[in-house]
Amino acid sequence: MRLLPDAGTYGELIGQFKWTFPEKFNIGTAICDDWAERDPDREALIYAEEDGPVTRLTYGDLKEKSNRLANLLASRGIAPGDRVGVLMPQRPETAFTHIAALKMGAITIPLFTLFGEEALLYRLQNSSAKAVVTDAAGARKIAALRGELPDLKVVLCADGARDSAEDLHVAMSNAPVEFTPVETRADDPAIIIYTSGTTGQPKGALHAHRVLLGHLPGVEMSHDFLGQPGDRIWTPADWAWIGGLLDVLMPALYLGVPVVACRFKKFTAEAAFQLLQDQKIRNTFLPPTALKMMRQVDNPQERWSLDLRSVASGGETLGAELISWGRKTFGLTINEFYGQTECNMIVSSCAKIMEGRPGIMGRAAPGHTLAIVDDKGVELPRGEQGNIAVKRPDPVMFLGYWNNEDATARKFAGDWLLTGDTGVMDDDGWIRFVGRDDDVITSSGYRIGPGEIEDCLLKHPAVAMAGVVGKPDPQRTEIVKAYVVLKQGHEASEPLEREIAEFVKTRLAAHEYPREVAFVDALPMTTTGKVIRRELRARAAEEKKAD
Repeated sequence: MRLLPDAGTYGELIGQFKWTFPEKFNIGTAICDDWAERDPDREALIYAEEDGPVTRLTYGDLKEKSNRLANLLASRGIAPGDRVGVLMPQRPETAFTHIAALKMGAITIPLFTLFGEEALLYRLQNSSAKAVVTDAAGARKIAALRGELPDLKVVLCADGARDSAEDLHVAMSNAPVEFTPVETRADDPAIIIYTSGTTGQPKGALHAHRVLLGHLPGVEMSHDFLGQPGDRIWTPADWAWIGGLLDVLMPALYLGVPVVACRFKKFTAEAAFQLLQDQKIRNTFLPPTALKMMRQVDNPQERWSLDLRSVASGGETLGAELISWGRKTFGLTINEFYGQTECNMIVSSCAKIMEGRPGIMGRAAPGHTLAIVDDKGVELPRGEQGNIAVKRPDPVMFLGYWNNEDATARKFAGDWLLTGDTGVMDDDGWIRFVGRDDDVITSSGYRIGPGEIEDCLLKHPAVAMAGVVGKPDPQRTEIVKAYVVLKQGHEASEPLEREIAEFVKTRLAAHEYPREVAFVDALPMTTTGKVIRRELRARAAEEKKAD
């Protein structure tokens, strides 16, 4: 089932890999029915409720439940091409709702449970969603919006009938168990994933069914060839994020790897370590924010017995400190990967076949062509900083933004998709992430990426988390400003500000140290756990006006 061939080096891996695409392909069938027909009793999903029982579902279970739901939705008028919102945390209903809708030929819309009414309203209106499957909390939110959603015809609640939503399980129990999946082409629309909207309104990245196959090389690579006997995967990342849905849930089910579902009410490092131990997790995707929180736990390797085979991380660049901590704590090298909603899992490291390089996110995953280009799409010489770009056609690349052709066109320069991130590629194809275009700090003629400074700050014994941005400065254009969350037991003070600034200055470079350090109780974060530097830049700009 794996797409990647066995290889001992990156060169062998690239040389042996070749895309093979069927004309007809359906994600729902591929991650559920195909396995259910071969091995219906194979373990597929383990739902470890926080402070609750553990529920296990086989592929046969997923097929039955998704078939019933597909028949139910069809009986309520949902047809191929219609949009179905999925507003739930990690739980079995989330998985089989995606499977059911995709087998129908419908288009699913993963939605964060943390979204407020305004965020939900925009996405449901923009997509003209006809159905939503949700939980009790989501049903309350949707009920308040129904008057503004004329296209929304069906709302099903996994926690029982409430707030004008039907009881999902009661309704499913009356639906037939046999369902014939729609034959979709690999290029047919399957999923709309809305961008986080760090600039302007969120845009719906429309992906085809082939997006799952496009993800597999990077997913397999980042987990040292995922799909080995005994593999068992978990991530704290929400399945509404592409990192949870298409980096973990769907590819693991496709590969026959059991997925542990557990979304903590509030993520804590201790609970994460406990789950890794109790559920005998072998593979995990831990976003950098989770790693930074887990790093604050003293001597975890003495408190928990872990048996991990692979740890992957992406979303923010890891530095030497977290890589070193990971080797000590997990006994292995954390594999970094890179991508974005529109074109994900295109770069990865793989400790099994190449040495990890802290601060370097990896090399192009097999089957993807990357380059560093200028704003016009002209390739730049190796070693020169520019736009990280991906060449089309590419199976993991989005079809376009939903109902937004202009924004889709602006994403490309010729045949190159511009990620909006800057980086540098060396002669061997290793790519160093510098930062988002709008994250790069320009100070006294230097272009400074915040990631390296944030990593250095984390090495200070008093620092728990840090966000770095440029603050407007008439002399230097911008100065480096650090917003720091302190560890427990440390108090903010001017001497500590100076100590932290000097700490960076002596470890990085005189032009990179933070000339201002501000202590804060928390950093603004996206629902996917990334620091929202846009908000920190706005805060810094307001501070400059007040100076």
